[in-house]
Amino acid sequence: MTSPFLYFPHERLSPAELSAARLDGHLVELGEGYLPADAIETPSMRAASLRSVLGSRLAVALLSAAWVWGATPTPPARHEVCRTGTRVTTLRGRRAVLSDLRLHPGELTTVGGAAVTTPARTLSDLARRGTDDDAAAARMLVRTGLADPAAVLATLHAHGHMPRIRSAERLLGRLAAEAAGQNEPCQAEVTR
Repeated sequence: MTSPFLYFPHERLSPAELSAARLDGHLVELGEGYLPADAIETPSMRAASLRSVLGSRLAVALLSAAWVWGATPTPPARHEVCRTGTRVTTLRGRRAVLSDLRLHPGELTTVGGAAVTTPARTLSDLARRGTDDDAAAARMLVRTGLADPAAVLATLHAHGHMPRIRSAERLLGRLAAEAAGQNEPCQAEVTR
């Protein structure tokens, strides 16, 4: 079921009407849709706003999943998605990037009618990729209490060999220490 608070082009309003409502300040952009300016942006709304990108065989992953969970303030320029089961070889449109992640049972959840990697799996993927944006989003997932870095590290070790596990161990170790209050981050880490 579509949320009454989300507007998509060619559904209830034309693209021109949506653009005019945005310019008038009645609507704001949210993912691939629009939301009333006075509505509360929730993980459910963020996930539902990506339904045109996902279809039935894709899930929100990596920085896009971090955005859904509220760990980043803005969505990435191109949404990051992964397959939910059946192999997908191409994507329609240019609004998404397909990552071929191997998901284990329980690493997907449904939010707002869309498949999204769990906060723990999102933290694992971000830690393994390890860019500056990924590290900032991973830190926010931990600070908001959505994911436990020690549990994610244990899960990584239980799954055996995975790419870039050493860099993930370092980042997750720092995040676990910060979460335990043993190592307060310096101002330079907080602001970058």
